[in-house]
Amino acid sequence: MQISDHIDDIARATGFLSRLPVPARYFEGHDGSLSRASGMFPAAGLVIALVPALAVLVLSLMGANAALTALIALTVAIAVTGALHEDGLADSVDAFGARGGRDHMLEIMRDSRTGAYGVLALVISFALRATALTIILSVIGGWNTALALLAVAAVSRGAITWHWNELPPARREGVAASVGAPGDGASTRALASGSILFLGLAALSIGILPAVLALGAAALAVSQWTRLVRRKLNGHTGDTLGASQQIAETASLVALALLV
Repeated sequence: MQISDHIDDIARATGFLSRLPVPARYFEGHDGSLSRASGMFPAAGLVIALVPALAVLVLSLMGANAALTALIALTVAIAVTGALHEDGLADSVDAFGARGGRDHMLEIMRDSRTGAYGVLALVISFALRATALTIILSVIGGWNTALALLAVAAVSRGAITWHWNELPPARREGVAASVGAPGDGASTRALASGSILFLGLAALSIGILPAVLALGAAALAVSQWTRLVRRKLNGHTGDTLGASQQIAETASLVALALLV
């Protein structure tokens, strides 16, 4: 693959995972498949996280309160992605919390409404991330927190490809099925690059031991999530892919906050 192919894949992955404007030329004549581009999800995560990381830097230089800075950074991150991953988490938890079989759970995931389980999942996830980010910011400052945000963004997008590659589609229609499955080597590239980026950036900002342990926490959390989805649905959906990102992000941020 040439460098231009990697750039194309990063652009397409960024367009899929966020609402950032991506030039139309990257999609002209493309079939919409993410089989190859999924390998660049961690790199796309870096691009997506640049905006909230910049918000952390600016607010820190202004001397803003750490808790308020964390809340604003998370709000910016949600705006950049259009709450894509949060929606997946809420729908997945709603489905798994309801009584009924596989077909009933898939039907709940199709419903645009959010139930009590989904709301609680969003509140808990946001609270954990905001608290963890506040702690990290208070201890290591704005520059290092920005690096930690980039690290978490990379590894959590790599987690999407991992979950995606481990399970078949739960249904033939839907977003996850329509864009294909990770191609040969794509999952390996995503896992390797996501892990390397996380370890490098987190080690620079917090230290190598916290970085290694936080990576382990994210891997454990996503592997357990994948086992649960396999048992409940015997396959992934677009919602479970989004949930895997949220779970990896939350687990890694909380672990870094505990170890900082």
